[in-house]
Amino acid sequence: MRVDEESSSRDPPGLSPGSRNGWSGWYPIAKRVFDILLSLFGLGLSLPVWLIVSASVAVETGWPILYSQDRVGRGGRSFASLKFRSMRQDAEAGVGPVQAAPQDDRVTPFGRVLRSLALDELPQLLNILKGEMSFVGPRALRPMEIEAGDDRARNVSEYEGFEERCTVEPGLTGVAQLLLPRDISRDVKFRYDLWYVRNRTFLLDLHLIVMSLVISARGHWETSGRTMALIEPLRARVTWDLERQFGRPKAKRVARKAAGTKVG
Repeated sequence: MRVDEESSSRDPPGLSPGSRNGWSGWYPIAKRVFDILLSLFGLGLSLPVWLIVSASVAVETGWPILYSQDRVGRGGRSFASLKFRSMRQDAEAGVGPVQAAPQDDRVTPFGRVLRSLALDELPQLLNILKGEMSFVGPRALRPMEIEAGDDRARNVSEYEGFEERCTVEPGLTGVAQLLLPRDISRDVKFRYDLWYVRNRTFLLDLHLIVMSLVISARGHWETSGRTMALIEPLRARVTWDLERQFGRPKAKRVARKAAGTKVG
């Protein structure tokens, strides 16, 4: 996907304009220092949660309590992403690398609790500390995966915009994760990811982290029909930008679906 070099002379209400050269100056240094400090703080604060979750997962599905998957990081390089196990141990037996779907019957009862609170991703604080991920960025994807509703595994590099998307570290949260349903097409998710890549700023990162913490506290990551006043200014801004790039009808349809269905 070609990066649109045309700068906008107007900005929609709700949020200040982003920067298309966000990696210049102090931003990358501040982002990395922030990731290190917040991940260390999070690991220390969440130690009791690690113990409770570890014991619960061990009782429900046995060992190992963590699972590691190859994910695509910055520059297209693979890294081992860590998560608490939220699916049964034979989740991919006979089906392959299928993307999790809403109400996926492979998810265990305790796994649904973990996913609703985003606690299954708590071990990714270690990935952030190591510099393989950031708190904010596009979702870390598997190199090959079968999308929900598809019948074949596709290499993530086949999607338009892959190379530009890989110019930043994948994130624990991000624009597509917050605004789009899990089962919407990856082509659409990549457009939202590219919007972040082209508009990222430190203030936007902080805004996304705050919104994500609120959703986690409310247990709404796996809830359908979720709307929040905190999210609407961002949704309006992204929709406005995508309307200019892809046309009003298509962007509006995506925005309406995102506002009324499950977050992915």
